[in-house]
Amino acid sequence: MQLTENAIKVLEKRYLIKDKDGKAIETPEEMFRRVARVVASADKGYVSEEQLRKTEQEFFDMMANLEFLPNSPTLMNAGRPLGQLSACFVLPIEDTMEGIFDSVKNAALIHKSGGGTGFSFNRLRPKGSSVNSTGGVASGPVSFMKVFNAATEAVKQGGTRRGANMGILRVDHPDILEFITCKQDNSDITNFNISVALTESFMEAVEKGEDYDLIDPRNNEVKGRLNAREVFDLMVKMAWKNGEPGIIFIDRINRDNITPELGEIESTNPCGEQPLLPYEACNLGSINLSAMVKEGESGPEIDYDKLRDTVHKAVHFLDNVIDVNNYPLPEIDKMTRGTRKIGLGVMGWADLLLILGIPYNSQTAVNLAEEVMGFIDYESKQESERIASVKGVFPYYDKSIYKDTGRKLRNATTTTIAPTGTLSIIAGVSSGIEPLFAVSFIKNVMDGTELVEVNPHFKKVAMDEGFYSEELMRAIAKKGSLRDIEGVPQHVKDIFVTSHDITPEWHVKMQAAFQNHTDNAVSKTVNLRNEATIEDVAEVFWLAYRTGCKGVTIYRDGSRDMQVLNIGSVKGKEAKKEESPSSCDGCSVANKTIYKNIKPRPRPEVTTGFTEKFKIGCGNLYVTVNYDENGICEVFTNTGRAGGCPSQSEATSRLVSIALRAGVDEEAIVEQLKGIRCPSTIRQKGLKVLSCPDAIGRLIQKVMNHRNGHDEKNAEIANEVTNFSAPRPTAKTFVQGFDYKTCPECGNEVEHEGGCVVCRNCGYSKCG
Repeated sequence: MQLTENAIKVLEKRYLIKDKDGKAIETPEEMFRRVARVVASADKGYVSEEQLRKTEQEFFDMMANLEFLPNSPTLMNAGRPLGQLSACFVLPIEDTMEGIFDSVKNAALIHKSGGGTGFSFNRLRPKGSSVNSTGGVASGPVSFMKVFNAATEAVKQGGTRRGANMGILRVDHPDILEFITCKQDNSDITNFNISVALTESFMEAVEKGEDYDLIDPRNNEVKGRLNAREVFDLMVKMAWKNGEPGIIFIDRINRDNITPELGEIESTNPCGEQPLLPYEACNLGSINLSAMVKEGESGPEIDYDKLRDTVHKAVHFLDNVIDVNNYPLPEIDKMTRGTRKIGLGVMGWADLLLILGIPYNSQTAVNLAEEVMGFIDYESKQESERIASVKGVFPYYDKSIYKDTGRKLRNATTTTIAPTGTLSIIAGVSSGIEPLFAVSFIKNVMDGTELVEVNPHFKKVAMDEGFYSEELMRAIAKKGSLRDIEGVPQHVKDIFVTSHDITPEWHVKMQAAFQNHTDNAVSKTVNLRNEATIEDVAEVFWLAYRTGCKGVTIYRDGSRDMQVLNIGSVKGKEAKKEESPSSCDGCSVANKTIYKNIKPRPRPEVTTGFTEKFKIGCGNLYVTVNYDENGICEVFTNTGRAGGCPSQSEATSRLVSIALRAGVDEEAIVEQLKGIRCPSTIRQKGLKVLSCPDAIGRLIQKVMNHRNGHDEKNAEIANEVTNFSAPRPTAKTFVQGFDYKTCPECGNEVEHEGGCVVCRNCGYSKCG
């Protein structure tokens, strides 16, 4: 087997069977044999023993030759006690406390078994709604997302995969603004990717600049209106800030729902490529396109005969997985066996283009994508029909769109484009349909030595054309691209383009080309340079909509490198030690280390401020917010004669004041305070605020707006849209969160794909 050093490292760490001391006790060859034997066993009773052995050998050869690999849980768990082989699940969340925590429990079971989960939080009543059983009020979808996030943090996926979730909310849910901004701090809700489900009517309202209705999911009543263009702009600004949220076009997804009589599709898996009905699961697999090449009369060309044969074997393999799978819940077992969805995709697309000498950012490449994926989709359906003639159609066939066509298929869907993060490391190829991340890069090894890793296709061309040298490869590694490198011929630069060399337009065109021939959806990240503008992000969203994509995710380089919680400017990717509020030798941002022993600055002798009177449930509350040249520095409260909670208000004010003078971000404090509700306030109509903390948060935000030059007469949504990218005065920095530029386990550079980070050196991955 042609396994690279990194592939062996990843297999030993995550996939091979280990003894009680954590030492691998099977080889990669034995792993592939284990998987092939179990998956082929699903044919028992349909074929002879001789044919069964032949199928097992075909499955083994396909994996051992790295021509096809199934999703990670199949490689990890086939033939082992757990026996859970699917990667993607979607769970419903009902609008009851029992239903919510049933879903939390079910998600934990799935994460333990190695799967990822997708949720729509749209059924949950909006924040502030009444709860009849208790007389209290609902806390809303975002608060329960945090419950799911905490549960995921507590459960390791079978000891081999980290928990991953997708959280989706429709754009017409009353809590949509809170949802859009819930991950503006990179240290919040870290085990979720989030996407907004956009409707066709919403996109039309955006184009026209019109308002649209917010719908209460409990009774479908209109609960308010927002300007569609302002909401769209807020999504764009948040995505520009740190890549969250992504967007999915939910009406488009349901237009292609194969079994509409079973219900509407609400959510997708964590990377967004697999829309599923509640309680559905899907097992995925990917063909290595770089292995589907032969030498033709005029050079390398696609071997379509080999590709057809591989597609047929892969569909057979994935269909068999459904029958030998041990599903974590009976509801999932019933639903998944009922629709028998599989998702065959590809990896090594960028490598194939390099072999053929075709630039990724070219119409030739886009046309080839249409051709290749059209071929795979067609042949996958042919094989599904063949299997159906032997084993029968999927049980819910009579509830599908196929019942009226007469076409008898074994599987409701057959094609999906997954990100293939660790699978592509095992295969030693580029991930999914992504372009090259780098032509050459520096790899850090354990003894501190730096090694230069060079793309093998580029190395071959460089040596064949006589311009290879270690010095040149190291220079390329420092740049990450050939764009400004002297000594490399232009025709080579044109072909070996990296993700950041490619304009957003070509990223989206490539995704759309594959989507045109894919049943489900396509996982792809539009990677943008750090200097990309908010307008660039908006254009990506619009282009994805206009070209027929089912969703899109963007990541602007460096936008998650660190989270600055203090109002401050950062000179580099890391806060310099002399700028830190305290000494912290050996602190690591990647390991979420934070600076300790922070002392608030002294109260200034002279301040400027505002005082506002608020009507609360138990009387009047007077809030004062003061600031100086370094920012907001203190908060005072005073309650009226009617009483209230003076001690609690004073305690809140003192803690907020200390936090502000210690350098905690003003926006972060506002986010924590605004929206807190007090029973004495929410039971009275017409009140301006929800509680004493809510009043404090609102006035802090007003003072922030005033100091940033914003018109207080703007609507609240306009303030929300503006403030998230507002300029901040200079101060020292306080750092918390993840450094998404480097791997927290080995320190090498990571890649962003499908809302996740993947280290191609050690196989570390993290979604959310």
